Amino acid sequence: MTSGTTDQDVVDLAVRAREAARVLAIATRAQKDAALEAMADALLAGAPALLGANADDVARAEQGGTPPNVVDRLRLTDDRLAGMAQGLRDVAGLPDPVGEVVRGGTLANGLELRQVRVPFGVVGMIYEARPNVTADAAGICLKSGNAVLLRGSSSAAASNAAIVEVLREAAATTGLPADVVQLVPSDSRDTVKALMRARGHVDVLIPRGGAGLIRSVVAESTVPVIETGVGNCHVYVDRGADLDRALDIVLNSKTHRTSVCNSAESLLVHADVAEVFLPRVVAALQEAGVTIHGDAAFTAYNGVVAATDEDFATEYLSLDVSAAVVPDLDAALAHVRRFSSGHSDAIVTEDQRAARRFVAEVDSAAVLVNASTRFTDGGEFGFGAEIGISTQKLHARGPMGLPEMTSTKYVVTGDGHVR
Repeated sequence: MTSGTTDQDVVDLAVRAREAARVLAIATRAQKDAALEAMADALLAGAPALLGANADDVARAEQGGTPPNVVDRLRLTDDRLAGMAQGLRDVAGLPDPVGEVVRGGTLANGLELRQVRVPFGVVGMIYEARPNVTADAAGICLKSGNAVLLRGSSSAAASNAAIVEVLREAAATTGLPADVVQLVPSDSRDTVKALMRARGHVDVLIPRGGAGLIRSVVAESTVPVIETGVGNCHVYVDRGADLDRALDIVLNSKTHRTSVCNSAESLLVHADVAEVFLPRVVAALQEAGVTIHGDAAFTAYNGVVAATDEDFATEYLSLDVSAAVVPDLDAALAHVRRFSSGHSDAIVTEDQRAARRFVAEVDSAAVLVNASTRFTDGGEFGFGAEIGISTQKLHARGPMGLPEMTSTKYVVTGDGHVR
């Protein structure tokens, strides 16, 4: 389709997806796993073309002055392509959620009642920059019995088109409809709006990207939305922390990969350990290239920039971190409540009472004790490649794997029962 893409064009894609979803809903695990393995093989076999298309996208982004952290999200390498393929194989190795009995039994009147997992049907994905999401979403949707409409960003148009072509051809070689995976054109924002208005044709929308994208989809969509959230993630170093362990966790949370939503953006340090810990953590972060936006305790150190409330509320996705010293655990909890996006927040402490309070009172999708925020990830949790990390509280919360991509229905079996 061209820049003249209309609402009806998007609806037509959804209608084709619905037909494919009917076939996929009754496919066996063996059929779906064979398709996933074929997709993984095809990604690796098509590496030269895929990396070439991605290089074009990256070059355009760099020429257009795109920030380095966004270019990093966009870039594919041999290793990242291999990771995408392995993600599909990992999903193939996971149990099939479709048909799983969530609960059931025999009622007092003799009726047999089962609540079973079923696919949503047609899933729409609206996402930014990352072409790896194209393969992740396709694989998870296929395994969970859903056809998927993928609307990536224009910045990754060439990459996404090349990946989807490879995935569709691979699915078709195994006997599944190619339309289990389709790409919605990214030539105009109108295609996003059309997807959001496709109620009755698309069963659920999942936005994955920056705060602006997510707010727009949640506010404007008539299709039900599972909201994935931005990651203003905190690490709190308690007075009961092992400071060597704390330093490792802070550095890993912040610097392991800055352009992802589970990277730490805020550091809180208990006043009782600040005198010892601040010199160490400031030096280590600065040595790693991190710019610290700190309160008065941190700005006493050379190179630290004075922080504002806006800094504490920012998801940087870069080598920047906000930092503050807090007088006690209560203050740390209050700070997290005020500024956290509800994604992932961590405490470092050997004090079990402090850990229990932090876990009980921090209302985030993931709360970590003595562990890096970088572990909030479907793969790290053993779910296989995730479709996103939900920060809402309805239907799904946290990394969304296969079970989260299903709904349920009740199957009632009687023996001539009438009411």
